[in-house]
Amino acid sequence: MSQAFVREGDDQWLSDVAPTVPALIHFLSRENGGVRVYEKSQHEDAQGRKVHVMSNGLSYTRNINGQWEIFE
Repeated sequence: MSQAFVREGDDQWLSDVAPTVPALIHFLSRENGGVRVYEKSQHEDAQGRKVHVMSNGLSYTRNINGQWEIFE
C-alpha cells in the first residue's frame, strides 16, 4: 500500500496528541515519514512554559489547556 494512501481515521492533529513528550515524538516521527524525531533540548519561556526544541527544526510547548502547539 502506498504511503500516499491515507486511510480514513488515520489523520491526527497536533492538538489531539497526548500531552507527553513520548507521544509528541511518536506523532512527529510519524508525520516525518517514519524518520525519528527527537528532543534536542528544553528551556522555559518568559511565561514559565516548558519549550521542547525538536530535531525537526521546530519547538513545541503545551498551551493552557495542555494541548501541544508550535512555539513561535
